[in-house]
Amino acid sequence: MVVDLAREVLDGVRKRVLAGSPAPAGHQIAEAVLDLMTDLAEPSPRPVINATGVVIHTNLGRAPLSDAALAAADAVGRGYSDLEIDLGTGRRGSRQAHLQSLLRRITGAEAALAVNNNASALLLGLSALAAGREVIVSRGEAVEIGGGFRIPDVLRQSGCTLVDVGTTNRTYVRDYADAMTEQTGAFLKAHASNFKVEGFTAFVGERELVALGESSGVPVLHDVGSGALLPTDRYGLAHEPTPQESIAAGVGLVFFSGDKLLGGPQAGIVVGKRDLVTRLERHPLARAVRIDKMSLASLTATLAHYAMGEAENKVPVWRMISTSAEDVRARADNWRAALATHQVQTGVEPARSAIGGGSLPGETLPSWTLSVDPSPDRSPEAVLSALRDHSTPVIARIADDTVRLDPRTVLPEQDDDVIRAIATVMAR
Repeated sequence: MVVDLAREVLDGVRKRVLAGSPAPAGHQIAEAVLDLMTDLAEPSPRPVINATGVVIHTNLGRAPLSDAALAAADAVGRGYSDLEIDLGTGRRGSRQAHLQSLLRRITGAEAALAVNNNASALLLGLSALAAGREVIVSRGEAVEIGGGFRIPDVLRQSGCTLVDVGTTNRTYVRDYADAMTEQTGAFLKAHASNFKVEGFTAFVGERELVALGESSGVPVLHDVGSGALLPTDRYGLAHEPTPQESIAAGVGLVFFSGDKLLGGPQAGIVVGKRDLVTRLERHPLARAVRIDKMSLASLTATLAHYAMGEAENKVPVWRMISTSAEDVRARADNWRAALATHQVQTGVEPARSAIGGGSLPGETLPSWTLSVDPSPDRSPEAVLSALRDHSTPVIARIADDTVRLDPRTVLPEQDDDVIRAIATVMAR
């Protein structure tokens, strides 16, 4: 490997010299080889500290896991497990059995299924229930979320035909009824999780759509997106639809993510009526998108927090959301006092923390940030870059030409690392 890297560096040097650049010294070439070796040997992705104030930061891996979820994944990853064996009978079992009882208890659904992410869960649901048939969607809900994931594209890939009804801002139940044919395979509702439509609007509720579907034998599928299992309005935020509400309304299948407001690992979760879930389980695509053992273990441990009524204290996402502005300020004040001993001048400023991750668009929480004033010969961007380049990378943001760090999204055990990073960067 070392020889290959040396040749790679030398090839690059020769090309630059032929293009007119000066030849580097021998030790510079050696250092370039060492840098490449270090990059290859270092584990990746790397852990970083999220000081942006965005609770569910997609670019930073979304939800951090609870201690119990991490321990569960570590335990099954280190050795063998009862992933697909029934310890009572000694015969082959289902990996889905590990979380089905928890999901039924938490959501009130008859049955449940977990796959590797919510996009694949929706693809599986549409393929199993409506391939070759029409799926009716409100025009205001034919949405696109991050990464170019579009509802019309998923429908097309699953072999369904999109029939959009209503208008961007107003759709009525009669629009669905008028569009129904013998080829109608499902009604699909998709929560607009990353944007708002306000003003002169009208949307069809789940109960209305279920009543129409039951009268004609058409199942209702609802993608609620973020997987909020706790009421967000309890924390001064707008209401986010919950899987429990959709199940109570009689929806056939509800789809949601595991790594957003649920606060677990990446996963796609389906809950709903037993006969519909069974059709998904038996579809060939189910194996292609099945959840892996470590994600399954950490998801089960996360769900257990909800079943035990301890999610607000144990699940990091909810611990961050439920933290008061006063407690955030106290941590920022502690950071400021600690940095003063390193002769680093900082301030504490009011701010707003975003939820992020395609959840609760536009909703923020009152917070406080530590502000770091760069020196006259150093820009805020340079300080931000230096923090990212620290041995423990710290991801901050810029506001009013100062670097801001929000303690809300920094895990308590990371406080010393943040202080050390700022002190080191500013000492340079």
